Amino acid sequence: MTLAALCQGVLERLDPRQPGRQLVALSGAPGSGKSTLSNPLAAALSAQGLLAEVVPMDGFHLDNRLLEPRGLLARKGAPETFDLEGFQRLCHALKHQERVIYPLFDRARDIAIAGAAEVGPECRVAIIEGNYLLFDAPGWRDLAAIWDVSIRLEVPMADLEARLVQRWLDHGLDHAAAVARAQGNDLANARAIEAARLPADLTWPQA
Repeated sequence: MTLAALCQGVLERLDPRQPGRQLVALSGAPGSGKSTLSNPLAAALSAQGLLAEVVPMDGFHLDNRLLEPRGLLARKGAPETFDLEGFQRLCHALKHQERVIYPLFDRARDIAIAGAAEVGPECRVAIIEGNYLLFDAPGWRDLAAIWDVSIRLEVPMADLEARLVQRWLDHGLDHAAAVARAQGNDLANARAIEAARLPADLTWPQA
């Protein structure tokens, strides 16, 4: 599927007569290409007359000061290491409020920054990108009812591993540490996502 075809598939499922902002879920495992796809998709939708903006879920990572005493620091990025209730509130606000301020995650500093981004009333479509938007687990599965359109990124596990190892190499880890980080956490999360998939309206193959 090309980007143009994906954009058309999204447009066919959105209701231009619907008041308020519509939400497109872009879901996939770590390293599946969500960040790479989300901005071009937003630009393609905007070019068709529906101004779209990207809203990442990663701003709802729990801070290390909460994760460490819970024994979850090494599992950062797993479902239980996010502020799910806060993220749910954001999604409902995006649906019903004209102006919404939300946090962003600074990967280099490994912290979430409160009040770092804003969606204004001109935004007609919010593309929410995150790992667990179509995750069949308590609390997470309730998100599915919020999405106007859902997209799943499909990437073979071997490709995910190569991308994730390279990600950690790019962040300064040596090869052994990068492999350990990818295999010990990211790929465990990817397998959990694969094992608890909710249906998606559209899929996006990635080579």
